[in-house]
Amino acid sequence: MNARRIVLLAVLAALLLAAFTLDFERFLRLDYVKSRQAAIEAWRASQPIAAALVYFAAYVAVTGLSLPGAAVMTLLGGAVFGLWWGLLLVSFASSLGATLAFLASRFLLREWVQKRFGDRLRSVNAGIEKDGGFYLFTLRLVPVFPFFVINLLMGLTPLRTRTFYWVSQLGMLAGTLVYVNAGQQLAKLESLAGILSPALLASFILLGIFPLLAKKVVDTLATRKVYAGWQRPVRYDRNLIVIGAGSAGLVTAYIAAAVKAKVTLIERNRLGGDCLNTGCVPSKALIRSARLLSHLHRSAEFGIRSACAEFDFAEVMERVQRVIRTIEPHDSSERYAGLGVEVIEGTAKLVSPWEVDIVRKSGDRKRLSARSIVIAAGARPFVPPIPGIERVGYLTSDDVWELRALPRRLLVLGGGPIGCELTQAFARLGAAVTLVEMASRVLVREDPEVSEAVQRRFGTDGIAVLVDHRAQAFVIDHGEKILIAEHAGKEVRIAFDAVLVAVGRIANVTGYGLEELGIAAPRTIETNAFLQTRYPNIYAAGDVAGPFQFTHAAAHQAWYAAVNALFDPFRKFRVDYSLIPAATFVDPEVARVGINESEARARNIPYEVTRYGIDDLDRAITDGEADGFIKVLTVPGKDRILGVTLVGEHAGDLIAEYVLAMRHGIGLNRILGTIHIYPTLAEANKYVAGNWKKAHAPEKLLAWVARFHAWRRR
Repeated sequence: MNARRIVLLAVLAALLLAAFTLDFERFLRLDYVKSRQAAIEAWRASQPIAAALVYFAAYVAVTGLSLPGAAVMTLLGGAVFGLWWGLLLVSFASSLGATLAFLASRFLLREWVQKRFGDRLRSVNAGIEKDGGFYLFTLRLVPVFPFFVINLLMGLTPLRTRTFYWVSQLGMLAGTLVYVNAGQQLAKLESLAGILSPALLASFILLGIFPLLAKKVVDTLATRKVYAGWQRPVRYDRNLIVIGAGSAGLVTAYIAAAVKAKVTLIERNRLGGDCLNTGCVPSKALIRSARLLSHLHRSAEFGIRSACAEFDFAEVMERVQRVIRTIEPHDSSERYAGLGVEVIEGTAKLVSPWEVDIVRKSGDRKRLSARSIVIAAGARPFVPPIPGIERVGYLTSDDVWELRALPRRLLVLGGGPIGCELTQAFARLGAAVTLVEMASRVLVREDPEVSEAVQRRFGTDGIAVLVDHRAQAFVIDHGEKILIAEHAGKEVRIAFDAVLVAVGRIANVTGYGLEELGIAAPRTIETNAFLQTRYPNIYAAGDVAGPFQFTHAAAHQAWYAAVNALFDPFRKFRVDYSLIPAATFVDPEVARVGINESEARARNIPYEVTRYGIDDLDRAITDGEADGFIKVLTVPGKDRILGVTLVGEHAGDLIAEYVLAMRHGIGLNRILGTIHIYPTLAEANKYVAGNWKKAHAPEKLLAWVARFHAWRRR
């Protein structure tokens, strides 16, 4: 630190020390100012210029040194100098003092901060250089942080001093006016009855509603800025246009039609999206066939000496397609047209915040405008750029349903939900399956014991699970396809006939105009808490928006997108992500809602764990499915549920009781008091509640009850 910085730091330290040592703050308390009001007004009347200069200098000193009391001084300005002179003095003094604090922070700390944290602050600096004035104006108008904090922090950024001064002057003007006016009205108060005067009441009301009004002004300015350069249509063709007819798009269009809005739904492939055509529906149909075969292989467990089945893999896959066709009418264009939705099969492209160009499959072109647009473009499988992968060829969850011959040796890349579900299904259908996962276990988002339970069952199904294996390259060696992977620093070669890539999905964020409109979509489309994009009338929902990639989560978001798009600015709702259940349909099934132990520890959330082993459940024993557990996390000492993990038969169905309980604040005591049919799997939910009750039994009270019963036996 150079000599000038040391001198300035010493001066500032001395001034602050003097201020606190001499209890300078007492002069800035409202009770002191009120007690001296008459003397101050007399002095101002006799020496107006001197009083104004002293007040101005004191205000600059308070704000420049970041001392508390600026609000009281602002009220004092209105009380002593009146509305307009007080506004003039406070406006310039506060801006000058803020700028001095800004410059001091910049001189003393900016170089050190930027040198040490420059990499982390790169995006912040870029944002300040581009829109720093607007950010500062927003903070001045709607102060999320105290003004002295804003002054000091802005000094550490690249914001120009001149910009800081004039934006501060302008941004603080409205708030200053409100406070000075309140001070003027307080000065007129001569008795308690004066509190009820219209002028004073109006001043207090202004103090209360000013932040709301200021936020509205900022939102309006931000909206005008983002729409600058675009020509709004004189009249809209539709209330709503929805791009994409997967779960999010279909539900959005359904809700819009239900409330009698004029809505157009555009889909370039097949209605129903991934869930119907390549995801949830076909995978569960395949799992059902594979599960039947697994039961036949276990026939001895059920007292049946032997059982076998003849099947053709092609016929199994044809059944999958029949299931899709059976469910397809639920998502058909005919059904939605009957509901009042205009359905267009074709491609859509945003050409303005309100207009969409549509190219039908026939080649016809059409441009439609709408007050609001919802993007529900979905996601697709991610294919990692592993050398040689294109040469060996690969399958994904999109095209694996086209198989009609069972691969003899199937390699599955990825141990997430999709990879695990398809791994087990193909293994039970007779393929020799090897699952490769670069993490230390499968289903890494679940607790370790869940992963262990799934991997244990995979072992009984004959699946080779290779964790901690990182794919390096694909090669063809003497006509044989081989994956070269790295494990514990050594090369591992895995031969296969077909590879299924299931390492995740990426949002569809290109090809329909986001880039031209400047809508940010680094991985998913960036939205706020209301699902609005950069343009408040353009929304995103479903996989394309994240953060979840579940059909039910997409439908959940769709309600918010539809209602907000149709009724903003009159009413809009923040999306509630507090209870999004999830299930992985392996055997045993895995389901979860709320937090698990891993998340609770990572977030330092106190919790208690109550368990129940499904191997103790009568119905599970009779069904030959006595495998798994329920684990409930609760607030320590209370029955309020924080999260539930369920592993076992029909876990995805059983979790619904906990979703309902958590949504409506129902604790384990009430679940224990609910009648569950015997014998059912649902009894497990009651028994885990019983285990919690036993662990929290009132031992002292029970001891007295035991004495009571002993007395009655005499």
